[in-house]
Amino acid sequence: MTVEAPPLDETFATAADEAVIDRATAALRENGYLVHVVDTAAQARELVAELLPTDQSVFTASSETLRLAGITADIDESGKYNSVRAAAPPPSEDVYATIRLGATPDVVVGSVHAITENGHLVVGSASGSQFAPYASGARRAIWVVGAQKVVGDLETALRRIRTYSLPREHQRLADLYGQSSFIGRILILEREAFPERGTVILVRETIGF
Repeated sequence: MTVEAPPLDETFATAADEAVIDRATAALRENGYLVHVVDTAAQARELVAELLPTDQSVFTASSETLRLAGITADIDESGKYNSVRAAAPPPSEDVYATIRLGATPDVVVGSVHAITENGHLVVGSASGSQFAPYASGARRAIWVVGAQKVVGDLETALRRIRTYSLPREHQRLADLYGQSSFIGRILILEREAFPERGTVILVRETIGF
């Protein structure tokens, strides 16, 4: 069965310019996040490997950015890390078991759908399974984000989720499983309460959606 994707706004596929990235970076730091800006996804992958502990639990949130960069495979398949997903039962057996295990890891690694110029992180999700570790469940959070996700304000961030990220995810699921997608929950992270808990790795090139 073919599922038709919602209309797609391709203007959100273009990487932000350097001035916009600089403003977002400064705002993120003001809001309590550690920020690294790298040129390529390969550099982001190397940096994540440097930042991750090998003796603590690590949960990979579902993310095309992580998958395309090779970060998901590094964490869940290499055997180097204490991967929550690698130890979890197959989702077909108990999807909630994986959700519960991923709620309170030592470290969560994922992405977001938008970053505003005033340093807010915005994430859309059908189930919200990544929200618990993103918001507070994980002791540390690392987000890898392509520069095309940097936008001017919250209104634009929400529009990006609905007119770009959702149609892209909808089409991905339709191609793979003949399923559709939807937005069930939206998380907005404005500030980080705990010093050095949240790290944002901004990639100047376009990756993920």
